[in-house]
Amino acid sequence: MATEIPHQTTSDAELVRFEQVTKRFGDTTVLDRLDFSVEQGKHVTLIGPSGSGKTTILRLLMTLLTPDEGRILVGGRPLDKEVRKGIGMVFQQFNLFPNMRVLRNVTEAPVHVLGLSKDEAVERAKGLLEMVGLGDKLDAYPTQLSGGQQQRVAIARALAMRPRVLLLDEVTSALDPELVAGVLDVLRDIARSTDITMLCVTHEMNFARDISDRVLMFDAGRVIESGPPERIFGAPEHERTREFLSAVR
Repeated sequence: MATEIPHQTTSDAELVRFEQVTKRFGDTTVLDRLDFSVEQGKHVTLIGPSGSGKTTILRLLMTLLTPDEGRILVGGRPLDKEVRKGIGMVFQQFNLFPNMRVLRNVTEAPVHVLGLSKDEAVERAKGLLEMVGLGDKLDAYPTQLSGGQQQRVAIARALAMRPRVLLLDEVTSALDPELVAGVLDVLRDIARSTDITMLCVTHEMNFARDISDRVLMFDAGRVIESGPPERIFGAPEHERTREFLSAVR
């Protein structure tokens, strides 16, 4: 069966743009007049210390939060609930429906949100679950799977919506160390075999080096350094970047 993975024509067109975005929680400014963009088909990784605003960016794109100032554009359109349908996210926690079998976890949203027929959704889900190595777990419940397997189901579920942008939020942070490599290998395969646009928050620096077209170093709600992974990891220019990378290696 051919696996259906989102594909799009790679170009230099901006797909995601943050314009002077500020986000505050009480008296704390988490994002400070943030400007950055992600080009269509590119893989951009956000690194930096905890609390620097990285996950807030993803939550804004998922419309789980709204900016206090500035605006966010996706495909040239202001971000709203309709535009947000083209954005998928894999969370730190797996967030699977515990009362649903694996197959239904992946088909539920394509049927009810995208309007796919059950047969179309099942065919798509089976192909994606096969791709992530779980073709034999269609009838299992999430509680019967390891953490790594549950996260792979979550990846398949996000891809089943054929998002224009895939957000990855510390997707291995809740896993036991021995399960991390399998999940990262699945994501490497997706990054290498498709041209889906990816925005990734991770502390897995080797993974970031492998999959990224561009790496952004965050500190105190701002991008302090940006560049290709070979430069950011091999010869960072900012002292704060050097300190952070020394601490996480």
